[in-house]
Amino acid sequence: MKFVDEVSITVKAGDGGNGCMSFRREKFIPKGGPDGGDGGDGGSIYLEVADNYNTLVDYRYKRRFNALRGQNGSGKDCTGSKGEDLILPVPIGTTVIDAGTQEIIGDLTEPGQRLLVAQGGFHGLGNTRYKSSVNRAPRQTSNGSLGEQRDLKLELKVLADVGLLGLPNAGKSTFIRAVSAAKPKVADYPFTTMVPNLGVVDVGQLRSFVIADIPGVIAGAAEGAGLGTRFLKHLSRTRLLLHMVDMLPPDGSDPVEAIETIIHELGKFSPALTMRERWLVLNKCDQLLEDEQQAVLDDVVERLEWEGPVYVISASEHQGTDELAKDVMNWLDERNQRMLDDEEYAAEVAALDQLIEDEARAHIQALDDRKALRKQGLLTDDEDEDDDDEDDEDGPEVIYVH
Repeated sequence: MKFVDEVSITVKAGDGGNGCMSFRREKFIPKGGPDGGDGGDGGSIYLEVADNYNTLVDYRYKRRFNALRGQNGSGKDCTGSKGEDLILPVPIGTTVIDAGTQEIIGDLTEPGQRLLVAQGGFHGLGNTRYKSSVNRAPRQTSNGSLGEQRDLKLELKVLADVGLLGLPNAGKSTFIRAVSAAKPKVADYPFTTMVPNLGVVDVGQLRSFVIADIPGVIAGAAEGAGLGTRFLKHLSRTRLLLHMVDMLPPDGSDPVEAIETIIHELGKFSPALTMRERWLVLNKCDQLLEDEQQAVLDDVVERLEWEGPVYVISASEHQGTDELAKDVMNWLDERNQRMLDDEEYAAEVAALDQLIEDEARAHIQALDDRKALRKQGLLTDDEDEDDDDEDDEDGPEVIYVH
């Protein structure tokens, strides 16, 4: 199943049915009066969260959706039938944006949640409606109103409690395999992970959290390098970021520089995202002796002036992974409790979440605008030449494990 997390669609609600002009004509009742019925309302269009949807791929090829119009009224005061509403299933985590105004219409974050995106037209009135004491035989009707039409942009952001962040081959996929049932592809070349992977981490009875692994970030990602902002946005809804670093990179690079590269790209993508709670995870400790591990740890903490939590693990050997998972679960529980007890803290968290969403959307929209200018030949800067993210037929495959 191809992973698609952004699509543009057009929705057109059904028009209202027209009212009918009719007069009652029966034996011995030559002037029975008006009996024209009203038309039916047009069908509306809704987006609804569906449990079995993990991607927007169904909207990649068919991008125009029309609801049924209402039937016209008829004689004998018969009202036309209402047009059937059209329900479009989408995965949880879908944000709906008006493509014309960039207004956020709604955010679908709850199972079964339904959002009206196009209102059906109102029915027209039959001539019976216009009968009065001074107008006994009205020849007036009204047509149904037009159904609403909208161009929409659907954005999918995976919903996870914890997001994994790091350079390619830092061991993020290996870690998610170690702590959950998810089995993303693992290999020794960059960009092995091409799509987000979700895994559920069970820490104890009725205690679990969802962790998301996104493709590795490289220098220039915020401007479209590598996989660019295509998946950085999926971190915007996480509560905690685990910044994973290779303690002994095969290319001999400096772990501190790797950390600073990621922080720099996060800041360019969304400055508010750097304010999200972030823990440092030094991975692949099995490649070093204990005294060498401590030397790397001390060097990283000192040069970064790091004051947050730091963990030394080996995801491939499952060293320290269980302890890290338990600490994450405890932190999430404490955070949830504090959200309930402290209204001021809850308001601060909500404000930060909204700021991250706004900054991420503004950044992605700016890149989309530049892409549109390039296609029109209005932008020829060398820095903006490549990275056309048009989907092709043979895209990567995604498997979500819940």
